[in-house]
Amino acid sequence: MLPSTTRTVFYISDGTGITAETFGNAILAQFDVRPRHVRLPFIDTEDKAHQVVRQINHTAELEGRKPIVFTTLVNMSVLRIIEEGCRGMLLDMFSTFIRPLEAELGVKSMHRVGRFSDISMSKEYSDRIEAINFSLDHDDGQSHRDLDGADVILVGVSRSAKTPTSLYLAMQHGLKVANYPLIPEDFERRQLPPALVPHRRKIFGLTIDPVRLSEIRNERRPGSKYADLENCRYEVAEAEAMMRRSGIRWLSSTTKSIEEIATTILQEVRPERLQY
Repeated sequence: MLPSTTRTVFYISDGTGITAETFGNAILAQFDVRPRHVRLPFIDTEDKAHQVVRQINHTAELEGRKPIVFTTLVNMSVLRIIEEGCRGMLLDMFSTFIRPLEAELGVKSMHRVGRFSDISMSKEYSDRIEAINFSLDHDDGQSHRDLDGADVILVGVSRSAKTPTSLYLAMQHGLKVANYPLIPEDFERRQLPPALVPHRRKIFGLTIDPVRLSEIRNERRPGSKYADLENCRYEVAEAEAMMRRSGIRWLSSTTKSIEEIATTILQEVRPERLQY
């Protein structure tokens, strides 16, 4: 039998299943569990619903405990089959949120299959794709082109969470983010990379505890000077001193999630973009 903290979680949708999974993950993050994720998209017929029921019930029998089942199903006949037949704990997003809102607002929702995918036709969606492409092109100092178009420029030593933060800001908030590693040549000059100086107001710095930095770098290049603790201490100290001299806002990524880092950056650099 599996450890008590492990549980299979199904995400069932008549669309891609991304909404169900995002919703479910946000809820499960509040608990100390290790879920095994099973996404079942495009469940849009009664036959598929019966197959889903068999899969859930087989898992329940195999593991000896109820699977958790998150759904975003519009088709009531499909949902009813799963509600009545599955031996899992069912959490339906529509019955939990949309139907009470229908009662409160006095209007019916669209009840359209794949409604959440309409976002792909919006300008916001196009802007986010453009922001992601920009952030990938300007990752790790790859390009100095079009920095005027950047919303945010992240700086910090290598492996201080610049890349994941850049992509999160692009994907979740549509920001064009460039990121640049501070390297020994910058420390010798005691100045920011020259290409960044004209854009100082857009710059935000990330730092990290040297011990943690050494651990991360040793996973990538074990035993190297790059990962050596004393070298990490030197780089972090020089980077923080440079940011102080340059008047750059910065924070430590050591104990913060990417979401926390991104929210702080938005508050400091682009507070009008704090939209959810």
